[in-house]
Amino acid sequence: MNHTAALVSLATSIPPYQFHQKQILQAAHDLLADRYPQFETLSSLFANTGIRHRYGVKPIEWYLERRGWPERTQAFLEGAESLFVDVARKAIARADLSAGDIDTVVTVCSTGIATPTLEARVAGKLGLRSDVSRVPVFGLGCAGGVSGLSIASRLAQARPGTNVLLVALELCTLAVRHDELTKANIVAASLFGDGAAAIILRAGDGGATRIEATGEKLWPDTLDIMGWSVDPEGFGVIFQRTIPDFVAEHFGPAVIEMLSRMKLSAGDIDRFICHPGGTKVIAALERALSLDQGTLDHEREVIADYGNMSAPTVLFVLERAIVRGLPARSLLTALGPGFTASCVALRHAA
Repeated sequence: MNHTAALVSLATSIPPYQFHQKQILQAAHDLLADRYPQFETLSSLFANTGIRHRYGVKPIEWYLERRGWPERTQAFLEGAESLFVDVARKAIARADLSAGDIDTVVTVCSTGIATPTLEARVAGKLGLRSDVSRVPVFGLGCAGGVSGLSIASRLAQARPGTNVLLVALELCTLAVRHDELTKANIVAASLFGDGAAAIILRAGDGGATRIEATGEKLWPDTLDIMGWSVDPEGFGVIFQRTIPDFVAEHFGPAVIEMLSRMKLSAGDIDRFICHPGGTKVIAALERALSLDQGTLDHEREVIADYGNMSAPTVLFVLERAIVRGLPARSLLTALGPGFTASCVALRHAA
């Protein structure tokens, strides 16, 4: 019996409001140009992201008004609960299961605060059992899709035959700020969107795609690269260093190190499936992994269609890779606050 966790199903979901990149640039210009002299220089960021459109839980007019914690939190709870139910139902249906068959729920989210946590708030609506195990995970940011999959796979492996539901959900748009006139805030406004992905895992029986191994790397003295600041108005984005430069310099050796611990080498990987932080990050990933320019095509397509949704984004990329046919071995990778790299090796039997 194979006790490694298998992917039983995968689903993605987006909120109802679509924003075109030019529409967001115009809104940002109207809000910030008069107050922030550097805006015109930085506005080229919107055209250089490779993003065509993104999605949000609120209509664009909502974001044009200044919002504090209470309004942001209310919008988060409403939007996240709706998206959670939608994506979870899709994944459960694709696995030919009912919600009552789910034994463990892992919820990955870093863009809002909810206590009770999201899976508890939607348990009745979904039909989860009263004895379902709940594992909420906060603070992984963009690494959350891969790190969450790693956590969920170990939970499935620990109890063969049980069904583990992973939901990675982020509402990045709710952190938009009018008061912080910084380059980091303009970068965030040019990149981030909302979305959710769900995966069901089970160990102990057949499955074409299995979690072969997982790995993480935490760099020392890198807390300032990416994260949230917290103040009375809400979350504020932290981008203190040039992430593409860090990726180009440090990510390749980190992947080799993690693969070595998995008893694998870069030559064993047929396909890299990466979290696409933005077009510059994708290009840096290709350099770091010694890939031909343009290799990370699914990543570019996802960033164009949805923007950077933080944690779930890499699972949108995985969905495309599955549809088009996985090779024998893939490596999912993501980078996030910490500063952390996370990897999951997938073994696929055709």
